[in-house]
Amino acid sequence: MSARSLSRLLLLPLALGACRGDITDTHAEAPLAVGGPLLAVEEQPRFSEWSTPVHLGTVLNTRFVDSDPFLSRDGSSLYFVAGRGRGGAGGQDLWVSHRPSGADPWGTPANIAAVNSAGHENAPTLSRDGHRLYFASRRPGGQGGFDLYVSRRRDHRDDLGWGPPMPVAGVNTSADETDLTFFEDEATGTTIAYVASDRPGGPGLDDIYTATVQPDGTFGPAVLVPELSTPSLDMHPAVRRDGLEIFLTSDRPGTTGNADIFVATRANTAEPWFAPVDLGPTINTAPRPPELEQPNDFRPALSFDGTTLYFAAAFRAGNVSDMFDLWVTTRSRVTGPGTDG
Repeated sequence: MSARSLSRLLLLPLALGACRGDITDTHAEAPLAVGGPLLAVEEQPRFSEWSTPVHLGTVLNTRFVDSDPFLSRDGSSLYFVAGRGRGGAGGQDLWVSHRPSGADPWGTPANIAAVNSAGHENAPTLSRDGHRLYFASRRPGGQGGFDLYVSRRRDHRDDLGWGPPMPVAGVNTSADETDLTFFEDEATGTTIAYVASDRPGGPGLDDIYTATVQPDGTFGPAVLVPELSTPSLDMHPAVRRDGLEIFLTSDRPGTTGNADIFVATRANTAEPWFAPVDLGPTINTAPRPPELEQPNDFRPALSFDGTTLYFAAAFRAGNVSDMFDLWVTTRSRVTGPGTDG
């Protein structure tokens, strides 16, 4: 199955049987100042290689779809999408699991009933302050296809205390808007949203756009990011908090399966991104025999400190079934001179 069809299956009921280190201290690093004086290349953070991914176990993963992870800033809550077989309101719902600390196992997931509909919800993303939950939904009343919605809560520790969802003003079109991530420039106070959309005007199936978030929470005009977008599928952006590294899902030529996770970097936040690079066989699932459906690695979600990457994978050895399961990989911050990140 093509990654284009796969992406739509993730936005519709999934039937993948037929087709498609934890954080211990997320506040250990001081925020990097970007947007003012530009970081010299040698001053940018460096990291080790990613570790062999670890399956998140059967408390989170089932024989149904478990996908689209997002980790809260403090590492205590994992939001994700689960298919109809787990229960809930619709074909795909948002769920959340909690743990007291990064050293503890994930608890039994709870359905976020306040935001789910009889339709399909996908791609949860929290604002940095934890008071807003963004997600994609195909429910009545939208502009067409999948639209982005936002729900608010007063207590950022209450994972089930979300209010009624509202469409995100200024970003939705008659096409699909399916995913977003935020970069907050702490030097200027500007928040940039990276959005995946298949709207007309881009080079491919789904492309990456940016939009400036206004003080009232609405989005400014969406601008194509050409260096991240190709004639293939490009979606699921996840940007590091300093704005110098971004992960995405793509089925561009050269992947190991249908869709792989890629990473791009840039010298500073005023420069364009370098060409995305496939994360390689440690992270992306090895291909299967050509007569079989090929694996997919999907929806990277980076921890606030940049050392932990959650993602979903189908047809990966160790999965509960051929459906998507949740996985995690880690890396370490490297401080010595002369080490490549």
